[in-house]
Amino acid sequence: MHQETLTYMLQQVPLVRKRRSRFMPVYSFQPAPASQTIAIPAGKARLGADISELPFGWDNEFNELVVEVPGFKIDSLPVTNGAFYEFMESGGYEDERCWQREDWLWKNLEGKKSPNCWFQNDGAWFFRSMFDSFPLERVRSWPVSVSLAEARAYARWSGKRLPTEAEFHRAAYYGPDGREADYPWGNADPGARHGNFDFVCWSPLPVGSRPAGASGWGVLELVGNGWELTDTPFKPFPGFTAYIESYADYSRDFFDGKHFVLKGASWATDANLLRASFRNWYQAHYSYVFAKFRCVS
Repeated sequence: MHQETLTYMLQQVPLVRKRRSRFMPVYSFQPAPASQTIAIPAGKARLGADISELPFGWDNEFNELVVEVPGFKIDSLPVTNGAFYEFMESGGYEDERCWQREDWLWKNLEGKKSPNCWFQNDGAWFFRSMFDSFPLERVRSWPVSVSLAEARAYARWSGKRLPTEAEFHRAAYYGPDGREADYPWGNADPGARHGNFDFVCWSPLPVGSRPAGASGWGVLELVGNGWELTDTPFKPFPGFTAYIESYADYSRDFFDGKHFVLKGASWATDANLLRASFRNWYQAHYSYVFAKFRCVS
């Protein structure tokens, strides 16, 4: 987990100050397939885990909570750089009506004009990856990496919203047969064909590049290629206990209403963290995470 946090910092270091790694990214730039709207019927979702079923889990993963989730529709693919650029070109990024009040105030206070890894040169937009920069047009099929605040603005502009933690679980770990799976693709151990995680590529891939990782409903890329933002505040499950005596404040300090749940994994996430109960969390205005999003309605 700290290894991934370190990559967030390294991503911000100017390219001229970094030595290129021998573990070079495997870049891919093919076009993305068209995103589909997938209807998920009402049904159950299990959040968290029973403490007896895992050899280790962080305190916020326990106890399990089974909830009924109303029916909803979800995008089959995350929002791409190209789609987010259209939002910016339409004026949505500078339109106060698209933003929650506290998000709008933050954007203006920070002077934000674009997602964190975008920059302009002679009027043209570019994307900065870990070791290289590319014209934005070349990486238009990659998932856009933004803060929760920016994702909320895009979703409102598009007439949709972000998913809840429960909706993510329902879309990721269930299917038409009603059974729960360990991973979106089933119960097979995670592999490179299932998604972009575990430092396989050292960069995002075009969305939809790993169709073998689709969930039972046909929703793609719920794990890998970027953490999935949800609009669910980070809270304890019923029966929460800070059971790790040497780290009692691991989660408790962040149950403050300012942090929100992220699920899934990024390209820099260790495969051992892909369990369904694992929860990541950040503040809505933290823009350095390798996080993507998709919309629901």
